[in-house]
Amino acid sequence: MDEYIIEGRHLTKQFGPRKRRITAVDDVTLGIHPREVFCLVGESGCGKTTTGKMLAGLLKPTMGEVLYRGKPIWTKEGKKASGFRDFRLSVQIIHQDPYASLNPAHTVQDILSVPLLRHRLVDGRRTARERVAELLETVGLSPVGDFLPKYPHQLSGGQRQRVVIARALTVNPSVLVADEAVSMVDVSTRVGLLRLLGGLREELGETFLFITHDLAVAKFFAWDGRIAVMYVGSPVELAPTPDLIGSPLHPYTQALLAAVPEADPELTRSKERVQLRSQDIPSLLALPSGCRFHPRCPIYEPGLCDVERPKLTMVAPGHYVACHVAVREYGK
Repeated sequence: MDEYIIEGRHLTKQFGPRKRRITAVDDVTLGIHPREVFCLVGESGCGKTTTGKMLAGLLKPTMGEVLYRGKPIWTKEGKKASGFRDFRLSVQIIHQDPYASLNPAHTVQDILSVPLLRHRLVDGRRTARERVAELLETVGLSPVGDFLPKYPHQLSGGQRQRVVIARALTVNPSVLVADEAVSMVDVSTRVGLLRLLGGLREELGETFLFITHDLAVAKFFAWDGRIAVMYVGSPVELAPTPDLIGSPLHPYTQALLAAVPEADPELTRSKERVQLRSQDIPSLLALPSGCRFHPRCPIYEPGLCDVERPKLTMVAPGHYVACHVAVREYGK
């Protein structure tokens, strides 16, 4: 397979004053191949959005580095570096909230024209209007003339999110970071948006970093890609989607999958539940020693799990897990 198009090495991000500093992302290493769909999955506060923003260049890592096509994006020149502008055009983010990410004072025409004119991707306003019409057609908003003069408040949630996707496409990016891109819309609208994003991958050759808290959505969107499950700032399992869904190794992944409702009510009721030792997620201000999942883990081993922090270890081709017990049982 090709080399990574975008890669994070030992990414760490800390926030707050020195005496009460929290580590939102702790030593995350991952890489995404061209045209791949890579999903980050986890509960709220696990650091998946912060990781996505670092990979998109919106946040500078406290430690570690981000590489785009093999070259670090953060150099001594920072955002003034010649390569940083090209990187920012090549990697675009689709924000979670279409209500907050669109300027309420601008029409759809204005919202989509600004990046085209700002980066001189069109010759003038007439050409910009033609390009905006093409983008609206691409994201399924037609007839185009009905949407160009509208303001965000005149659109439905699904229509707004399609405008957000169209805006991300204005600069012809190679990588799209979709941060909970379907969580703010109705369930009936989600499948349409997911199919739209999947179509962009096929038609335009887009690479996706797809961030979600919903394993069912990740399974639907990235069946031929990979999923990394994050817990309190670090990945605990990473594998091709069929392997992770069919043979989850980490107890946290197993708990997430057990909580996914099935279409068949009888199957949902008969599904075996994972009994966690605690329902409480640890505070970032008082993280447990050793494995951070051990206070909740049903297979916790005293003297091991609470002492030594497990590393992400490959136990099968392409399947990595950060669990002492899982590595011992499955990594033989």
